[in-house]
Amino acid sequence: MQRLRIHYAKRGRLRFTSHRDFSRAFERAVFRARIPMAYSSGFNPHPRISYMGAAPMGSASEAEYVEIALAEVVDAASAHADIDEALPEGLDVIEVVPSAGGSLADLLEGSWWRITLHGPSVEETGDAVSALLSTEEVIVERMTKKGRRSFDARAAIVSLVVSDPPSEMGSCAILDVVLRHGSPSVRPDDVLAALHEISGLSVTAALQQRLAQGPLDHEDGTVGDPLTPDRDAAGQ
Repeated sequence: MQRLRIHYAKRGRLRFTSHRDFSRAFERAVFRARIPMAYSSGFNPHPRISYMGAAPMGSASEAEYVEIALAEVVDAASAHADIDEALPEGLDVIEVVPSAGGSLADLLEGSWWRITLHGPSVEETGDAVSALLSTEEVIVERMTKKGRRSFDARAAIVSLVVSDPPSEMGSCAILDVVLRHGSPSVRPDDVLAALHEISGLSVTAALQQRLAQGPLDHEDGTVGDPLTPDRDAAGQ
């Protein structure tokens, strides 16, 4: 009858929630909120929930998305309030809009990450970033569900900028990186591994935070809002 697209954040200690833990918490929340979910057919029906583009465990995020299918039409604002109240603090619903159709997953083309580093100075980090951006390919390794894989982390980097932190943060460096989604998806840890591979720089991320996830503007390298088409359709 209806599909709702939900934009939520993963904050504070809840950034250490695994995807499996989140899916359980979310399913319990929609049950407690009395959302009229649609279910799959068969002997073991499940609520029709599509999870996509989830941030790695340990990463904070202001741009997580999930889509749910409903058996009845509901008011999106009421669903927003009810689901947000049922979720634990730190898993916070930002927006709920009715789906305008199409594939939400296809709109999640890239992510903007902010990485707070402890260890090297801004100058040292800037030199490593320049070396990385001037290189066409940097192979890194990561353990995946299919075993250890080698892949090119440089190809996914759309932009990478280093900046000084706010004065209250003390001695650290801030990296803003836009990553193109692919398979395997390049993560902030892979960018740090690429910096180490190309320059020998030892870096430790104090915090990795996704600030945006959505369609990628290939001209200016920015990440857009994937819910804009749904919002426009709802306003018609």
